[in-house]
Amino acid sequence: MKQEPINLQSALKSDVRTQFAALCFRVVDDKTQVLLITSRGTGRWIIPRGWPMDNKTPSEAALTEAWEEAGVKGKALEATLGLYSYTRTISGEEVPCVAMVYPVKVKSVEDDYPEAGQRDRKWLSPQKAAKRVSEPELARIIKDFDHRKL
Repeated sequence: MKQEPINLQSALKSDVRTQFAALCFRVVDDKTQVLLITSRGTGRWIIPRGWPMDNKTPSEAALTEAWEEAGVKGKALEATLGLYSYTRTISGEEVPCVAMVYPVKVKSVEDDYPEAGQRDRKWLSPQKAAKRVSEPELARIIKDFDHRKL
């Protein structure tokens, strides 16, 4: 099923509890690598993610986040890999959130991007990346990821 752009109308970011995330990957010597980045607040390892964007599909929003947070240029696939839950602090309040994960095939990684200098980036095997993230559901999505099944 083809994704349609989302129309947020007057929604506020604080009203939305769903985010779209990018599992950025590349294949080197026939081995899959995934890209993790650090969060700006705590420095823990995560994947790029962000709020829905007006007039963009979920996978387009995930690709935009991959660019802004990790400097990734590539192609986002429309089929979601799954979702994971976590809590996020919004205006001092802990809010439950869900992130839908979209695979992004990386064509290039740029050094000059919107959040350069605010995050670290690291390419890892899916097994090693899964051990670095805090969210168990995200770890399972990463560990089970197989680009050949896309």
